[in-house]
Amino acid sequence: MSISIVLVPVAIAAVSAWRASRPERDPVTGRTVIGVQTRMRDTGLLTLALSDMQAQVHQHQDGSLIAQWQNTQAHFHQDPDGVWQVDFTGAIDTDSATSIVTAIDAAYGRQVQQAVLARLRERAPLAGMNVASESTDDTGTITLVLDIHEAHA
Repeated sequence: MSISIVLVPVAIAAVSAWRASRPERDPVTGRTVIGVQTRMRDTGLLTLALSDMQAQVHQHQDGSLIAQWQNTQAHFHQDPDGVWQVDFTGAIDTDSATSIVTAIDAAYGRQVQQAVLARLRERAPLAGMNVASESTDDTGTITLVLDIHEAHA
């Protein structure tokens, strides 16, 4: 007996809804600031996703993250519920903030997909299963087929 598990990155990424605020000027620096709230929660996965986006990422002692691209900086901080919010500064407008967040969201979804896949591979033998096959299509969808050992069927 086999079980097929399909991990679709688009569906995973769609879970991370976000909301952008209107651009505001920082009164001290005069820079444009656009705030975005996400549903991303895992610091490690977010850091990996930002690195995938070619950002220089620095974590502060308070747990916040600074992601720096050539002309744009993003300050990620968590609200009391642990939800990441991000404030953009630099050469940024609402459209480019939307594009960046969409790309981060997709990269985060891929990181979630890989983390789930690693856990499935790790835990399958403990549940009496082994990976029979694994394939990835051109959309990034991963199909994992697990064989169930007779003793567990």
